Amino acid sequence: MPESTLPRETLPRHAVARDDGRSPCCPSCCSSRGSSVSAPPESPPATPPPGDARRIRYRIDKMDCPTEERLIRKRLEPMRGVVRLDFDLLARELTVHHQLDDPRPIAAALVSLDMAPRPLAPFTDGAPEAAPPPALDVRQKIALTVGGLAAAGAEAVAWTTGRETSLPVAALAVLSILSAGLPTLKKGWIALKNRELNIHFLMLLAILGALVLGNWPEAAMVIFLFALAETIEGLSLERARRAIRALTALAPDSAEVLADGGWRAARPEEVAVGSRIRVRAGARVPLDARVESGHAALDQAPITGESVPVDKRPGDPLYAGSIVADGALEAIVTAPAGQSTLARIAAAVQEAQAQRAPTQRLVDRFARFYTPAVVALAVLAASLGPWLTGGTWNEWLYHALVVLVIACPCALVVSTPVTVVSGLAAAARRGILVKGGAHLERGRLLRAVAFDKTGTLTLGRAALTDVVALDDSPAGQALRIAASLDEQTTHPLAQALVGGWRERRPDEPPLPVGDFRVLPGRGVRGVVDGREWTLGNRRLAEERGAGSPALAARLAEFERAGKTAAVLFSAAGPAALFGFADPPRPESAQAVAELAALGVRSILLTGDSQAAARAVAERLGIAEARGDLLPEDKQAAIGELKARHGGIGMVGDGVNDAPALARADVGLAMGAAGAASALETADVAIMDDDPRKAAAFIRLSRRTAALLRQNIALALGIKAVFLGLALAGQATLWMAVFADVGASLLVVFNGLRLLRE
Repeated sequence: MPESTLPRETLPRHAVARDDGRSPCCPSCCSSRGSSVSAPPESPPATPPPGDARRIRYRIDKMDCPTEERLIRKRLEPMRGVVRLDFDLLARELTVHHQLDDPRPIAAALVSLDMAPRPLAPFTDGAPEAAPPPALDVRQKIALTVGGLAAAGAEAVAWTTGRETSLPVAALAVLSILSAGLPTLKKGWIALKNRELNIHFLMLLAILGALVLGNWPEAAMVIFLFALAETIEGLSLERARRAIRALTALAPDSAEVLADGGWRAARPEEVAVGSRIRVRAGARVPLDARVESGHAALDQAPITGESVPVDKRPGDPLYAGSIVADGALEAIVTAPAGQSTLARIAAAVQEAQAQRAPTQRLVDRFARFYTPAVVALAVLAASLGPWLTGGTWNEWLYHALVVLVIACPCALVVSTPVTVVSGLAAAARRGILVKGGAHLERGRLLRAVAFDKTGTLTLGRAALTDVVALDDSPAGQALRIAASLDEQTTHPLAQALVGGWRERRPDEPPLPVGDFRVLPGRGVRGVVDGREWTLGNRRLAEERGAGSPALAARLAEFERAGKTAAVLFSAAGPAALFGFADPPRPESAQAVAELAALGVRSILLTGDSQAAARAVAERLGIAEARGDLLPEDKQAAIGELKARHGGIGMVGDGVNDAPALARADVGLAMGAAGAASALETADVAIMDDDPRKAAAFIRLSRRTAALLRQNIALALGIKAVFLGLALAGQATLWMAVFADVGASLLVVFNGLRLLRE
């Protein structure tokens, strides 16, 4: 069957990192992102470690927010021999680049912070790793339940007896604090030892002060509600973690290698350059290689963007990740797994991905200065209050504790991550994997979205579109003869023709074919009803010298429409012409319409011919279409569109789209069929290949931004009101409990509304 007549997109020799000045920063519970490295917002962008630096990885189950990250940085970064720290808070992993002969001091430092590190296998050994533990296990559920019941019991006993320091009240309060609040108090103690003023330190200070003043029920309720708020946040994070872990690598994890006279299975990273591998029909090519023997049709759409499979014969290159659609090949490996096309692009764009949510960066920066200021204000209130306004020292110490609890930035800090993570979880539930809060926030700013064509707006496989008789024979009879020939082969275009015939004539049986032969790279030949018929591509037509003006005109018409042609020949000459095209996805037109309803312009960028681009764009209602684009041309086009429209998104599925995905403000990869590097490069993965999810992502981004503004306003507004009451001596510790933890729960539940939409 014929090859594609459409131009092939060449592979980039290197990946192109983002050019928008974004510096890497940490993924976190406040800005969830998988497979990312980090640097805190106040740190300069991370620089590559020296070539002699070693790496060691740890799973730290107690590390899931920037509070723990700052503690670890403060302890490890000054250590001699530590070069760089990379955090993946969503996976709870820490990678330490170091120049130490013995890394045990690193683990000891982590243990001293009560982080319980567990060493992980190196990045390159390919060993499977266990998923992080759930955010709430059975022991934690029991502890939280006991803590809540004990706190409520302490309040009930104190209210009925009028005594807040009686033995039953004290026993219930201590039980509540030890059950629900012990992790928070331990974190507060570690923060105190490391001179780190954070939320846990403020809670430790407030609880100890309340106990000293005899407000035992309030202390128990405060610590329980705080633990409850953190648990709810952790559960929302766990949903995002599960969604991100569901994203599996698309590159194959096994290769058939010739060794000791036989074929054996091996991991791709174990296969050396120069080894002989075998790839059979239905398998994905494991490594970049050069065909040594055999003939097959390969689906390279995820790699090169071609509409139809490409015939491969000895001497042709194979790209890791492409799929053998028909036939079998033996090939010589030309690059190790870590340097394949997929691996090189993934590595080049990795550091360009990490990005903390802009709102979170602002809130964290504010809280960094806000917390010490509040502590200083509380100290001044406790020490100067009796001198300036009268009252006892105990009264003003109580007011200072109220200030601490009210002004604790918990609600403010929690407001952003819970909302963002809820948005991430809601997106994941819809099959949209957003790899960071920064991208979720940035989606609302998009004013235009550029789409790749093959596999993105189209199905990525050929379909029979035209049947044209060129002689006196009926077109239906010519199609039956051609389908009878093509039934003898599994070539993708042959199957498209057979499928088109069966769709048109479901009850018509095929004709017997004799003396069937395959003409490699050109077509097939056989005898039907005593006559010899040949079905092939334009190359075959040119070889036969059957290029009549009528046939040439028809072929030119197909080319202008972006179609691939096949010609059926009899002994008398060309009998019929068949056209193939990559049809648009059923959802593509609706995707363009939904974006237009949001005020977002759609643009088509493809490596296929301009004719094919224009034909698809006209069918889908896209006003601007650009064809014949190499990967670097797509990247340049994204830069131009960004300057013209402002926020620009890019939706693609192949390696050839990686530079454009990286340069766009938000890159969206068609994840189910897309190349691994496209997923690494992109900020968003559309897992079910539905282009309508681009509009759904933008709608979710806008909704998330609205809830973020609501939560920040709620947190700051409540704090401002009750802080004024506290400084005026009108607020009680109970008010502080509701103002602080109540505000936290309020913003948590407001943020979780995204999960119900």
